[in-house]
Amino acid sequence: MAKILLLEPVGGIAGDMFLGAALDLGLDRTALDGALATLGVPGFRLTATRAESGGVTGTHVDVRVEEERSRARHLPEILARVEGSGLSDRSRATARAVFERIGRAEARVHGVALEDVHFHEVGALDSIIDVCGAAAAMEILGWPRVLCAPPELGQGFVATAHGRLPVPPPAVLEILKGIPVRPGGPPGEAVTPTGAALLAELAQVADPASFPAFAPERIGYGVGTARWPDRPNVLRMTLGEEAVGGGLFVLEANLDDCPGQLVARAIEAALAAGALDAWAAPLTMKKGRPGLLVGALASGDRRDAVARVLLDETTTLGVRFHAVDRIELDRELVPVATPYGEVRVKVARRGGATVGAHPEYEDCLTRAREHGVPVKEVLAAAAASFRAGR
Repeated sequence: MAKILLLEPVGGIAGDMFLGAALDLGLDRTALDGALATLGVPGFRLTATRAESGGVTGTHVDVRVEEERSRARHLPEILARVEGSGLSDRSRATARAVFERIGRAEARVHGVALEDVHFHEVGALDSIIDVCGAAAAMEILGWPRVLCAPPELGQGFVATAHGRLPVPPPAVLEILKGIPVRPGGPPGEAVTPTGAALLAELAQVADPASFPAFAPERIGYGVGTARWPDRPNVLRMTLGEEAVGGGLFVLEANLDDCPGQLVARAIEAALAAGALDAWAAPLTMKKGRPGLLVGALASGDRRDAVARVLLDETTTLGVRFHAVDRIELDRELVPVATPYGEVRVKVARRGGATVGAHPEYEDCLTRAREHGVPVKEVLAAAAASFRAGR
């Protein structure tokens, strides 16, 4: 079963709040400390204490480092520290992507080249701990699927190294381009650049109505430093298992580099893996390139198996899926006698009344081969036999 990590930025989201929520969830502190130790940050200390905000108790994380925190750093220096660490490949890639996303946003907002961006708040060593700690936490948790409702970004003004800026700061909006957000919220900066980049890199941000049902197993609250008058300043993190035992799912993948033979094999393999139906359809993709949409319909308990088949048998890098409903007719396979042998006819009924009847093609093909006649003759004979017997 798939694991889900649901993020709820009740008060907001920042790197330290993510870490605090993960530790409050029950993250293995020893494993986290071991991962962070490989960063080679001199004399840092990560403290996790119980804290309360707006009546909600959780974990507040504070990172203290001996090295001077105010020194500006450039992106290559930060990435070198990440790349030189002992984090897993996926954790390093995630941390690198977070800092690169922040760097691109800062470069665009301030009109400078990426290599010339000075990282102030986000470049401080404690933020390196926050970002790499979040990536390490995901590794320890087994990289669950992360979901988050559109966050409120806050309002008012905030003091930064670039001066007094409106909330949300321009870099935060730049980081979150293309991602659903909600304006307004608590006074002050509810979503920091680090929090925004973590959401952008880790989470599917969407209307909660589109999220799958899941069974909560562990819940944690990361408590922020600011205090809001109308809500707890917490990030709630819930880890659970997706409830996929029932229901139906449509799985899809867009292909623009996959030979037709592999698509045909993928359809065949998806059906063998338990898909109720599988198909391919032409489509026009970005830059006007022709492509194919390969899809399948599967029950909840076969969804992941069918997804694995589509990943294994095609060139796609990912398979999307969504829950669907359907209205079904009652159906029954009725054997009928023909001059060529027995053939099954699929009969569809609604309310006891027959609304359709179609001979099974594979049965007709087998009989046609046995008798050396066209398949259409066997199909016609089976249909006539069914009508005569009604």
